[in-house]
Amino acid sequence: MYVVLLNYTAPIEEIDYALPDHAEWLNKQYEHGHFLASGRRNPRTGGVIITRPMSRGKLDAILASDPFCVKHLAKYEVIEFSPTKTAPELRQINEAVPH
Repeated sequence: MYVVLLNYTAPIEEIDYALPDHAEWLNKQYEHGHFLASGRRNPRTGGVIITRPMSRGKLDAILASDPFCVKHLAKYEVIEFSPTKTAPELRQINEAVPH
């Protein structure tokens, strides 16, 4: 699994202009089953995405298609982790992680 930290590299006005395209992109990733959670950082300097297990190459390709990336509005820090404990609601996801 991954935690992706988005850091805005453009003024918030440019982020707001591209936000509808980014939101549509997020919706597609949820439809494909790639993402588990996402949202804004507080203060509003970027965002956070928690993904399902996948290869790093696949994740990199997904992130490269984000309008924020295409328009050079954000940089991404990707943190890979292997969950060893999960809440009951996430046990099915944790079982899908190869150990």
